[in-house]
Amino acid sequence: MSDSLHQPGSSPCLVPYSVPTGTSTAARDGGRRTGAATATLDPATEAGVAARVRRTLEAVFDTVAHTRADTAALLTRIAAQGRGPVSADLAALRPGLHLHLARQELVSGVGFIAAPGLLGDVPAWLEWWQTGSDGAVRPLMLDLDPRQSAYSDYTHWDWFALPRDTGRRAVAGPYVDYLCSDEYSLTLSAPVHIRGRFAGVAAADVYLRHFEAAVIPLLQGLPGPAYLVNARGRVAASADPAHLVGSLTKGPDFGALLAEGRPGRHDGLRLVPCDDIPLVLVVAGD
Repeated sequence: MSDSLHQPGSSPCLVPYSVPTGTSTAARDGGRRTGAATATLDPATEAGVAARVRRTLEAVFDTVAHTRADTAALLTRIAAQGRGPVSADLAALRPGLHLHLARQELVSGVGFIAAPGLLGDVPAWLEWWQTGSDGAVRPLMLDLDPRQSAYSDYTHWDWFALPRDTGRRAVAGPYVDYLCSDEYSLTLSAPVHIRGRFAGVAAADVYLRHFEAAVIPLLQGLPGPAYLVNARGRVAASADPAHLVGSLTKGPDFGALLAEGRPGRHDGLRLVPCDDIPLVLVVAGD
């Protein structure tokens, strides 16, 4: 991969990409679709749709939370031995990571990404495992040598920077996973702290097509064009052809709206945080 593909916001193996024609059927069909998917919904309220989006991703964040807890426990045990961690210590996380990949169908990749300086033997490290198209679980292999690798500094990417800077969970993407699967994906992440010190992030990838299959029918059931954005304003799913998946949308400070946790309005748009999931439901019309 060339350095030109190394963009802010990408996941451990992802590069941001705005889908030129829209990945959802809703966008291709002009923002609406009739049939069984919408017929099974009552006249949907924004709050109800936001709650169902939350339930869709909460299971993935549970995986992130378990990974964070396992990592924190491991690093705490190592500190109690009077030494600092090294990359080989993180191998102890692998049985749990493999189990998460086997049990959680939405998760395509999962792991821990160390903060620079955490490990004594390497400047950076991703203990990252993923499921291939054949169902086999494999590690992500990246050259993280800062003298020659474009991927050695991942600290400015959204999946890392947002949890580090806010102390909260984050949804980054969607991006095109050029290195791993050529799939559009989302990355969900959360900070790991040890004795008050930021140690890195626990994270999980979700294929965008799986996320869209769950949420696009909900968005289509709303009375106006609707889409979901993350804290940066990047569109994560859309039933509005004017807002393509992966694009950045202009608007208010979505991060502040998520921090407040209350619905709002902006230029004729209704804005509804998806409870404690860091996504905002945006619906056009008064």
